[in-house]
Amino acid sequence: MIKLALTDLDDTLIPAGTAPASDRALAAMRTAMAAGVHCGPVTGRAPSLLPWLMGEGTEDCWATGAFANGQIVRLDGRTIREVPLPREGLERLVEVLDGIDGAWLMTHDAWSTDYSRFVTTRPDALRAAPPERYRPDIPVSRELPETEVVKANIVFSCEPEGWTPARDALNDAVSELDFVFPGQGVPVLDITPRGWDKGKGVLCLAEALGIGPDEVAVFGDSQNDLSMLAAVPNSVAVANATPEVRAAARWHIGASADGALPDALEEIARAFAEARMPSFMTEA
Repeated sequence: MIKLALTDLDDTLIPAGTAPASDRALAAMRTAMAAGVHCGPVTGRAPSLLPWLMGEGTEDCWATGAFANGQIVRLDGRTIREVPLPREGLERLVEVLDGIDGAWLMTHDAWSTDYSRFVTTRPDALRAAPPERYRPDIPVSRELPETEVVKANIVFSCEPEGWTPARDALNDAVSELDFVFPGQGVPVLDITPRGWDKGKGVLCLAEALGIGPDEVAVFGDSQNDLSMLAAVPNSVAVANATPEVRAAARWHIGASADGALPDALEEIARAFAEARMPSFMTEA
C-alpha cells in the first residue's frame, strides 16, 4: 500500500499559471490524509511561499513535505531536518559569477518573504540588464548574509540559450553545490548542497514515518524531480512532464491541467482503505 504520497507543485499538482492550488487539488490532498495517508508537497519553493502557492488557510496540506528541494523536511507541522547551503560554496559561487554574464545570485530567507537579496560584485551591471525578478526594493549587496542560507537561486537575464551552459559551468566550478532547473522554460536555477536533493528529503520523511521506500509515491514533471523519482519504486510522471522525467518514472498519469494529480490522490486514498495498490500502479 501507499502510505506517503508526495507531489511536486508547479506543473504537477498546480497547472502552470494557476496558483494558488485549486479547491479540487486541496480536497484530494485532504481526502488522502483523512484516509490515513500522509500527503504533502516536495518542492523547490521555500516554506515562506507556500501560503501564496497553496492558498491561505491551507497549512494542513503542507504540514508534511520537503521544501527548498529537500533541504527543509517537515512532518506533521514540525521541522525535522534543515540543511543549509555551505558558505564556502556560496563564496566561491559569487567569484565564479563574475565571469558569467546575465546570471545573478539571489539569497532568500526560507521562512519570510521580506529578506531576499541579490549578491554580486557587479551591482551596476545587474541594474543595467536586470532579470525579471529584479525589483528596486530588493537589496543588492556585495556580501552574503551573515546568517546561514538555506534557499538561494541563480536568476537569468541572458537569453535562454545561455542557461544550460551557465548551469554546466557552475556545476563544474563549484564543487560544494549543485545547480538544477526547477521547471520547464523557467529562467532560474535552484541551488542545493552537492549531493542533497528532493530524493534525500523524501527518504528522510519515509524514515521518520518508519515506512519503506516501496510505500511511498512521488509525482513530478521536471528536472529537479528526477532525484525523488529515482529514490522510490513508485515514481509517477504527469503527461506534461519532460521526456527525461517520463522516461525515469515507473508509472504515468494524465496531464496536470486535466486534474490527473487530484484523481491519483483520490485513488490512493481508496486503495489505502481497501489495503491494495492504486489502480494506476499495476503492470500492463
